[in-house]
Amino acid sequence: MHPAFSVVFFTTATGAGYGLLALLGLLGGLGFIPVDFWLGLVGMALAFGLIVAGLLSSTGHLGRPERAWRAFSQWRSSWLSREGVASVATFIPATLFGIGWVFLGRSGGWVAVAGLLAAAGAVTTVCTTGMIYASLKPIAQWHSRYTLPAYLIFAGMTGSVLANALLQAFKQASTAMLIGTLLATLAGWGWKLATWRYNDRLEIPTTANTATGLAGGTVRSMEWPHTEENYLLKEMGFRIARKHSAKLRRITQAMAFGTPAVLLAVTFALPWPFAAIVSVAAAISQLAGILVERWLFFAEAKHTVMLYYGRE
Repeated sequence: MHPAFSVVFFTTATGAGYGLLALLGLLGGLGFIPVDFWLGLVGMALAFGLIVAGLLSSTGHLGRPERAWRAFSQWRSSWLSREGVASVATFIPATLFGIGWVFLGRSGGWVAVAGLLAAAGAVTTVCTTGMIYASLKPIAQWHSRYTLPAYLIFAGMTGSVLANALLQAFKQASTAMLIGTLLATLAGWGWKLATWRYNDRLEIPTTANTATGLAGGTVRSMEWPHTEENYLLKEMGFRIARKHSAKLRRITQAMAFGTPAVLLAVTFALPWPFAAIVSVAAAISQLAGILVERWLFFAEAKHTVMLYYGRE
């Protein structure tokens, strides 16, 4: 699949934004994160900013962005439509939670209810995003048991690293949050390695014979269905060299998992403001690494439509 930057940024930004929103709604609403105006304002602004930026960037991949609103009408059958409905619906409790927690300085009661609903909406939206890809049977690398959990794990991982950086920056450091962030990073690393191992060993049963329904020999493509490059070749015929894929995998492991894990571990022994600086660096490194990981997620996927162009 062709890794369009708009979609790569969309999956990275919304995952981190919804992950942060879920943690703020859950922990802030229940009082585990202390009420602090500037902490709450910056945290909610960062969560909303990432979500809105991601959603807006996704329209850049559309041929007619002005018709994006029509996707909402297909919620009965389309995961993309369900994602749109869930993302918009989540803004309602998230806004109420932000008003109560940030501007009214309250937690518990209706603020906690709004926070829990915002967290539930964030998780639901991430699930619908993951299902957009997990439901695509023509792409075996996505249509697996690893895709949906990966979206949830990465959202929790990037959201927690941002939440930890905020708490450290505003002198509200939490050992529990720091431990949780480190564990989430290690869990994401392990899940990514397991996903790569599964994809590398994946044997796709579909061939030109099974795709065309012909038997009794080996089916080969004599010529392409058309003479010029078209949408299918641009979007679904992208190929990445194995050496480049291996290099980008190493970069992903270093930036998204290895470096943040080391920085988070070091943070335990550092006083403020050094702990805050290192925590922010861990967040920046992880988000940059996830951008590379998302690019690989698309680049390494193979669509079975390429069988009609003679590619096995």
